[in-house]
Parts: sequence; C-alpha cells; structure tokens
Amino acid sequence: MAETTKTPVTILGLGAMGRALAAALLKAGLPTTVWNRTSGKDAELRAAGAIGAATVAEAIGADGPIIAVLLDHASVHAALDPVADRLAGRQLINLTSTAPNEARELAAWAARHDCHYLDGGIMAVPPMIGQPGASILYSGSQQVFDAHRETLELLAAAEYFGDDAGFASTYDFALLATMYAMFGGFLHGAAMMRSVGVSAAEFGRRAAAWVSAMTQSLPQQGAVVDSAAYTDPLQSIAFHKAALDAINRASRDANVTLDFVAPLKTLLDRQVADGHGALGFERTFEELV
Repeated sequence: MAETTKTPVTILGLGAMGRALAAALLKAGLPTTVWNRTSGKDAELRAAGAIGAATVAEAIGADGPIIAVLLDHASVHAALDPVADRLAGRQLINLTSTAPNEARELAAWAARHDCHYLDGGIMAVPPMIGQPGASILYSGSQQVFDAHRETLELLAAAEYFGDDAGFASTYDFALLATMYAMFGGFLHGAAMMRSVGVSAAEFGRRAAAWVSAMTQSLPQQGAVVDSAAYTDPLQSIAFHKAALDAINRASRDANVTLDFVAPLKTLLDRQVADGHGALGFERTFEELV
C-alpha cells in the first residue's frame, strides 16, 4: 500500500476549495479530518468517510499535516491562536490566500510555536483539484514539502520555490493579477459587443482564441522587460496610445464605462507626455516599479 494512503490529514476550512481538497484526499484513501467554523458543510465529506471535528482543538488532535484553507490571514490566526500551544512539532500547510508578508508573518509565528510551516498558492478552481492542469506553488519548509509531496501531488501538481514563505504567494498573486486583468478586459469587451447585439458567450468564444494567440508572446515580452530593450519596437507606446484613445471613444459611444481601460490609458498618456512615446509598449513596466 502506498504511503500516501496511510497519511492522516486535517483540513481546516470547508469552503468550496476546502471541500474539494478533502474530497481528493478521501478519494485517494487518506484518513481525513475536517473542521469548519460554521457547521453543516461536512455532511457529504463525512458520508464519504471523513472524520468531522466540532472544534479546531479536536481537528488537530489527529496526526499528520494540518492544511488550512480559510478565508484570509486573520481567519488563520482566529482558528489557530487558541490552540497554538498544541502545535509544537506539528506541520502546518497554509493554502489560504494570504499576501506575501502575511505568509512570512505566519511562518515566524509558527516558528515561535515550534511548528513547521509551508505556504502554498493554489493555481486552480475547486473543480480542477485532483485533475490535470491544477497546480499548487509552495514555499517555506522544505522538510514539510519533501515529507508530504506525494500527498500534495494528490491535490495538484506541486512545485517548491525555496524557504521564503512569501515567495509562493507572490507568484500566486502575480498570476492572479494577470488573470483578473484578462477577465476584466473580457467583460469590458463583452459590454461593448452587447451594444451591437452580440452575446457574451459568442464573444467569449472569439475572445478565447484571440487571447490564446496573444499570450504566446508573453515570454518574449518578459525578455524585453528584463533587458530593458525598449528601443526600435515593432509598435510604439504612441501607437498603442492612439489605439487606447480610440477604444475609449468607442466604449463611450457604446455606453460602457472606462473602469478597466482608463488606468492603462493613463499610463500610456503619461509616458508619451514624458517623451517615451517612441519606445516599446513593454516600457510600461517601468511605470509600475
């Protein structure tokens, strides 16, 4: 029998992601204890074999790693501060969405209580857990990562980025920032297309192909940023400013607000005003740092 089928795991937090993680562990045959601040979310998991705990103290009484997948940084402290004296020698894997410095604070807090801390950023939505394409980025205690990698791989592809507990969440949030900007652009475009009778679903099909094609250039754009080689571009900031100006006019004509596109226009306007209009669009990076 594989070692992962013997490793007991505790899940703290049964939102959609917590339930998905627990379900994946149960499917693999791991003894799984679950706890949630409000009752009633563990019924299906208990029916599948999970052990329901009424309190955090009861939940962490089980052996094995403790996986926290709670609402936010404050929720982790609210759940674990009252039982901190019971964490000595234990292994805490925090998959809650916490900012990098919050993850570092939790790592320091865990160290003061002789608890080994691993932070993780989940690059998946709940239905993807346990499926190809899901990944979780980790940083913090390599000891915890190495000891439980097989278990972690049951949830998603697991990648370790070193002992800085805030590194994984930095990567996580940077990727999410990319995603949200893309989703925001899609919603803006869908609003424009509604003005001419095109459904958001129909626009989405065309936008998916277009965005997929455009993302192929991201590594090349990254190389330009890393080298600061902004001169002699294929298309200049001034060119893109003209395009954004036209998009803004078209959006107003379609009665679509400029909340998503206006900040980018502001960045381009500023660069042109400062004399950078002939440089490449990638130079916009310098306005952000």
